[in-house]
Amino acid sequence: MDSEGRGRVLDPAQDGAALKALTHPLRLTLLGLLRQHGPATASELAVRTGESSASTSYHLRVLAKYAFVAEADHRDSRERRWKSVHDVTSWSNEAMHASPGGSVILSVLHRRQVEHLQQSLDRHEADLESGRLGEEWQEPSGVSDLMPRLTPESLAELWEVFRAKTAELTARDAEDPRAEQVVLFTAGLPLAPEAPDAGEGS
Repeated sequence: MDSEGRGRVLDPAQDGAALKALTHPLRLTLLGLLRQHGPATASELAVRTGESSASTSYHLRVLAKYAFVAEADHRDSRERRWKSVHDVTSWSNEAMHASPGGSVILSVLHRRQVEHLQQSLDRHEADLESGRLGEEWQEPSGVSDLMPRLTPESLAELWEVFRAKTAELTARDAEDPRAEQVVLFTAGLPLAPEAPDAGEGS
């Protein structure tokens, strides 16, 4: 992938417009495609998304305005190619909730990620069914909904361990021809105890 391989941390106090720009579903899709498959033209992305070239071109320019994508090396002078500037975009949840409108933007982004999960699950199942993925991927693949009881500190530690192990394994498998693109979705969503039913008495 022709990316600079860096993460970008957005500050809602300074990057509110950039965060809002990411809430558009097509922009997130285009950014994800560039990160997953490398540089592409607006026309190539239009074919992948089923959108018009005019639409993908417009949304790529918006992403470029906020420095999510940039022009890549061109194969020829007829059409510009785009690349993702960063591999990962992140932010502080605490800062998001403290900023005006940040909670709404965060909610939209989370729901966009859930939509991506559904799309990835559909593609994964189709790839297994068609044989594009070998049988060796059946056992390690899956979705889990573990529900441990953790403190805030333990949940934060779990995130750090997960990120570190993912980076370690990614580096280890970088040159292995058997490696495939794996879409990992993680969620740590604490739930408050349910309130007792109003009709319950002592």
